[in-house]
Amino acid sequence: MATLTIRLPDDKHLRLKQLAQAKGISINKLMEELSTIALAEFDTESRFKAMAAKGNVAEGLKILAKLDELQDSK
Repeated sequence: MATLTIRLPDDKHLRLKQLAQAKGISINKLMEELSTIALAEFDTESRFKAMAAKGNVAEGLKILAKLDELQDSK
């Protein structure tokens, strides 16, 4: 396991400490959870961009139009 040292403004550190306390976890665990969320978002965006680069624009627009139709019928 690695150690990471970060510099934060005091007010942000206090708010993160309060958030961790409210969740009943340590700041370390909070930072681990937040980093997991950030990495999941990054991975999702990266996969989407890779798939979009290989995709067919016309087919994608047809799918979006079909989704709009389904949404309008509700």
